[in-house]
Order: sequence, then structure tokens, then C-alpha cells
Amino acid sequence: MKRNKITILLLVIFLLFLVSFRTPDYEVKADTLTSAKSMCVIETDSSRKLYAKNEDNKVAMASTTKIVTALTVLNNCNDLDKEIKIDNRAVGVPGTSIYLKNDEVITVRELLYGMMLPSGNDAATALAYYIAKDIPAFCDLMQKTANICGAYNSSFQNPHGLDENNHYTTAHDLALITAKALENETFKEIVTTKSTRIRGATQGTYRYLKNKNRLLNTLDGCIGVKTGYTDDAGRCLVSACERKGFRTVCVVLNCGPMFEESNDLLIRSYNDYEKFTLLPSYKIIRRLTVNEGKETSVKTYTKKGFEYPLTKEEKDRLIYKYNLPTSIDAPVLKDIVVGTLEIYLDNNLLFSEKIYTMNSVKKIGVWSSIQDIISEW
Repeated sequence: MKRNKITILLLVIFLLFLVSFRTPDYEVKADTLTSAKSMCVIETDSSRKLYAKNEDNKVAMASTTKIVTALTVLNNCNDLDKEIKIDNRAVGVPGTSIYLKNDEVITVRELLYGMMLPSGNDAATALAYYIAKDIPAFCDLMQKTANICGAYNSSFQNPHGLDENNHYTTAHDLALITAKALENETFKEIVTTKSTRIRGATQGTYRYLKNKNRLLNTLDGCIGVKTGYTDDAGRCLVSACERKGFRTVCVVLNCGPMFEESNDLLIRSYNDYEKFTLLPSYKIIRRLTVNEGKETSVKTYTKKGFEYPLTKEEKDRLIYKYNLPTSIDAPVLKDIVVGTLEIYLDNNLLFSEKIYTMNSVKKIGVWSSIQDIISEW
């Protein structure tokens, strides 16, 4: 009987040990989250990586290339409804097609829909020739577009994503580019469209387009973005979602079950993370003592606000550091910098903002009093 009690006691201790040292859900290794060769999930405002796996590996990305193509067109075209004549070099491009005909007339906007929904390689090529006259020049523009987004580990050799030497990106780069692209309302409108129609090659006919992104129909809050597949790249998907007041972008490259795993990653991100206001805009900090001033103290404040995605457990580990003197000598001018506020998660600096004086304080003294009298007179 005594031996049984000891056995039960040891079992309870062992179970308590397992519970107390269980890895929190949000710290699960990325390899268990996805079968993708490369993966990255970010919150778009902060660009914080929520989950990542081989996110800086340079890999082929298939038709997710067209995200960069679309953003490049939007950044370099003033009239999306301008009718253009199709260059014969854009006719008969291999792979997925909207079957453009030589010299047919169509708008830039219609080509964007034809490129992003059914993934028309000919539409992407036609847009490149219209914007830059030749493919190498357009690829240079694509490179600039990526760099503006903070994506420096990508290289583009074509506008459609067919396999080609030196045509690659990273999951992290593609996430950053997509986050920037979604700030463009026209881009967002296009990639959230489930189906539409554009004019056909002959007058009175139409092309009926259907978006290949299944998550638009199955995931609440999904706002796009683009599918892709080639032999080298495998199955690729860039998806995005808006819930709980923040937006996430998920990139999976070379991933068999790309829809299922992207769905799970996006749902998980909203279960694990919340977006917290860590510093409201125009936050009053505290008063500083003013030496030899007509007022004994001056209020201080910060201007910029700061929001950031955190797990609830991380929120308890935030540290606020106020770098402020205990006093300041008069005269004090309004809106001068007197210190800084820093917000840390453990030892990692998340945000830094200057601290300003809220008002001016004059100095006590004979000359100051004379100036006051003259000013009032």
C-alpha cells in the first residue's frame, strides 16, 4: 500500500514537471508548423516576423512574381483605364494564359485582373512591354520596387515567374513586398476579387476570370493574394488576412498543401498574437523641475504613438525606459527635446521616441523682468 502511494506521488510530480516546462504554443518550432521549404508570416504595420522557416533562403517563386509586377505597374502608370494595343511579343507566352491576340485593344486595369486572377503570363508580359518597352528594363523597375519595400535579396529576370536562371526571392522579401502592395487600394481590390470579366479579343466578347486563390472562399478575413507553380518552385502561395484590427501576410514557397497550411498559419497568428497600443500618440510623460524659472516645473510629452503585435506572455515582459534629467535650467523653450523613451521586449529594443517640453518657461532675473515689461508695453 505504501509503495503504491509513493508510485502515485512520483507520477504526480512527473506530470507537474511536464506541465511546468511545456513549450508555449507560439514557440512551437517552425518545422512542425509547415512542410514548406521556406515560410514567413508577418504583421504588416510592424513587419514583425510572427513565424518563419528558412525565410532568407533564395528560391524560385513561380507566379507569386506577379505581385512585384503588379506593384511595379501601379507605381509607374498614371492611367489604369488607358486602352493599349497588345504587342505581338506578348502573344503566345508559355504557361497560363488569357489568350491575348496581336494588336487587340485592352486597358491596363483589365490586364492587371488577367494577370492576378487566372495568372495570365501573357498579361504580365504585355504590361511589361507597355510600361518599359522591353523586359530587361521592366525587370530593373521590379528590382527598384522590391528595394523600396525593404526587399534586397531578390532578383527578377521576367515579369511572370517562369523558371529562369537568377530569378529568385525569399519568403521574407515576398512578405515585405506584399505588405507594401496591400497598401495600394487598387492592388487590394484586384487580389480580393473572386471573379470578374474583361473584354475579349473581338468586339462584344468577354473573358471570364476566376481567382485561383481558394482561401478567398474558405478563410474569414482573407484578402488575397497570389498562387504560383513551376517545376523548380513547386507550389507557392502568398496569402493575407485581416482580423482583430491587424493584417498578416503569409508566404509559403515549395509547399504541397499550400492552402491548408497557409490557412492554419494565418488562424494561428490571430490566436497567438494581439496588437497592443504600447504608447498612445501625444502621451504626457511627467513634469521636470525647472531651475531658476518663473514656473517651478514643465510638462513633457511624446508625439508618436506605437502599436505592436505581441503574445500575452510577451506583454508582461515589456520594459519602459525613460531617459530624462531630474531638472532643467531656465529659460526653457517649447517643444525642445529633453530625453527619450525606449520600449524593450526583454533586451530587444522595439521602439524609441523623443520626449519634448510641452510649454516654455522664462528665467527669473532683472533683465528678464525688464524684457517682460517692454513686451507687455
